[in-house]
Amino acid sequence: MEFQGREELIARLDAAVTQDTVEEITDAVQDALVDVITERKVNLGEAAKVPCAEHYARRLLYKSPEHGYTVIAMIWGPDQGTPVHDHSGVWCVEGVLDGDIDVVQYDLKENEGERCRFEAQQTVRASVGSAGSLIPPFEYHTIANAHSDRSSITVHVYGKELETCSTFQQAGDGWYERKIKPLGYN
Repeated sequence: MEFQGREELIARLDAAVTQDTVEEITDAVQDALVDVITERKVNLGEAAKVPCAEHYARRLLYKSPEHGYTVIAMIWGPDQGTPVHDHSGVWCVEGVLDGDIDVVQYDLKENEGERCRFEAQQTVRASVGSAGSLIPPFEYHTIANAHSDRSSITVHVYGKELETCSTFQQAGDGWYERKIKPLGYN
């Protein structure tokens, strides 16, 4: 997808993903996202910003043929969010392009087959220009639009194409049931 600032963002991400460790990669990706967002160098255009009524929208912005990472815009309609989920062992950096989001991190406390017990950790309210990373095994979280009257937009950079993730639905007594969710684009 073409968008304003695409070339600079991709050049910065290409340089970032050549770092030596996952921590160095995600730090460099995070710096790149913060810079292009705070300097207002990225504009997706109006068509890419339209939310879906039933659920948050995932729009593929770029997939690197050389490095394999993907860049995705997520458009969060009013009050839209996710259940507790993971990123299937793939690192991710998320930056807020417009609006505000709430991210709740979870620690996995117990695991019995497809049943898991989580403990909520910190909640972060992220605003325009902020970015954070998820590095497995610390990848369990929820993300939600902080607004009930307008959309928010985030840009996610994944270490590779994320085709599925595990979602965790409450099953009672603090337990969650794991479900595999196929991922696509809107």
